[in-house]
Amino acid sequence: MIREVIVTTVSAGGKPHIAPFGLIAAAPDEWVIAPFHPSTTLDNLRVVPFLVANYTDDVRIFAGCLTGRRKWPCLPSDRVPPPRLAAALSHAEMAVVSVQEDPQRPRFRCRIVHRQTHAPFEGMNRATAAVLEGAILVSRLSMLPREKVDSEIAYLEIAISKTAGEAEREAWGWLMEAVRAHYGDARE
Repeated sequence: MIREVIVTTVSAGGKPHIAPFGLIAAAPDEWVIAPFHPSTTLDNLRVVPFLVANYTDDVRIFAGCLTGRRKWPCLPSDRVPPPRLAAALSHAEMAVVSVQEDPQRPRFRCRIVHRQTHAPFEGMNRATAAVLEGAILVSRLSMLPREKVDSEIAYLEIAISKTAGEAEREAWGWLMEAVRAHYGDARE
């Protein structure tokens, strides 16, 4: 199982980095993160082997991180150096327990050392799921054929048009700007 979260890590100098990630379930209270070479998350985990998995329903953070909007309010964590997102409904603080090296995507096995809930989860929204899928699509624009991208966007736009609130519409707009920029489109 892969759980889509926002991960926070820190550099050796303590500078936070926020990035969307799919964490891989490994065992009870253990998850694997596999950042690509090169990446800030990978560099940070090598020097400060801790992360925070932030569980949020604010899809603007997912879309924002993929479209150059990485400044989201954070708060101190309880037991690890990386901060947690202020918008997290809950978070899990993790320590790296082992690393399986790989030239493309090393795998960091992490153990949860602390969990905390901050706000209730108030239900599912189809537009939220569509934005999350759209964010994953945007992260793979250079790997997918244009026809596949256009087809997926057309399908996801159904949920956006029927169920989106202001936050989902804003996030979707950012993603569509990224798609247009990638293809050099001026169309809306």
